[in-house]
Amino acid sequence: MADCCGGGCSTGKPPVDPRYRRVLWIALVVNFAMFGVELAGGWAAGSVSLLADAVDFFGDAANYGISLFVLGLAPVWRSRTALVKGATMGAYGAFVIGSALWHLASGVVPEAQTMGVIGVAALAANALVAALLFAFRKGDANMRSVWLCTRNDMIGNAAVLLAALGVWQSGTGLPDLFVAGVMGVLGLSAARSVINQARAEIKAGAPDSVLTVELKR
Repeated sequence: MADCCGGGCSTGKPPVDPRYRRVLWIALVVNFAMFGVELAGGWAAGSVSLLADAVDFFGDAANYGISLFVLGLAPVWRSRTALVKGATMGAYGAFVIGSALWHLASGVVPEAQTMGVIGVAALAANALVAALLFAFRKGDANMRSVWLCTRNDMIGNAAVLLAALGVWQSGTGLPDLFVAGVMGVLGLSAARSVINQARAEIKAGAPDSVLTVELKR
């Protein structure tokens, strides 16, 4: 392990796992493609949960791109980048909750069939990415933020399917709005977890060994 000094550890670059780099590229392409699909579907169906999920896909694509950029940087910079990503996740959560409140006031009833079809496609896409990322879920704050994004996406996709069923059965938009609210809360919770771990790593000088921080739901 290289010596630590001042505000961070080691000037040398950490080794980059080529498998992790390939996984991030796959995740970036899948998420950007699904962003376009869900954005179009969300507008067509009038579904706030689909639109929220579309924004999440776009944010994840940016997340994977940033993660690729910082892979070769010193650990302290990866932790600092995770702080920014955590703040972005928090902003997403606040946006989704705000959108749900706006749609509640407008009284729009989404199209359940479109929600269901696109929800299945989104769940399959995120299941693929999650399977690829599973082996890296206990890495540093940067890797952790990537895993949490994907985990939350799968939960959100399953919830969208339940919302579609609820809209179809009830004939109201309330199930869609409820699911969007839950997705917003998940975003805020994951943001707190990532920010807390990143701060701990920075405070400790971002050592090469991973700090264990329990995920607080």
